[in-house]
Amino acid sequence: MTKLTATQTVILTASAQRLGNIAMPLPKGLHGAAAKMVVTKMIERGLIKEVDADIRKGDPLWRETGDGNGSTLKVTNAGLTAIGIVPEPMPPANHLLSNVSNLARPVSRSGTKQAKLIALLEAPEGATMEVLIAATGWQAHTLRGAISGALGKKLGLTVASAKEEGRARVYRISR
Repeated sequence: MTKLTATQTVILTASAQRLGNIAMPLPKGLHGAAAKMVVTKMIERGLIKEVDADIRKGDPLWRETGDGNGSTLKVTNAGLTAIGIVPEPMPPANHLLSNVSNLARPVSRSGTKQAKLIALLEAPEGATMEVLIAATGWQAHTLRGAISGALGKKLGLTVASAKEEGRARVYRISR
């Protein structure tokens, strides 16, 4: 068993109760050089580690890195073990990939402009930009954004375009 000081025990115990095992904020009264000394010692012993802070999620900062970002402190598995908490094992890396096919893809609601767009693109003859503009009332740049963003990235559809002879560029959903 790792020998901990009272301050280290307080930090680790409080952190284990926080979402994501974040070690910030430190206990009241622990600041300045004393805080830096305790944190440095805990990092050296592998009890906590410094990680990038997600400022958008409101992660508390340990220190600013100077580029508009910062870092926070997180308890390691060794830190949890030191206070008698058995860390949950991480699933194997391939475990995450095996469930990807089971995840539900977002679906398009019927009756929307996006649904009209998909129906036109799924037709065997495909659709030209002029037809898509007339059906949705969108501008060409908005349609191209919807095709690459909403259809391609969010719905996972592959939209192919081809220049056909005697006809303008034709867009189709390829299966």
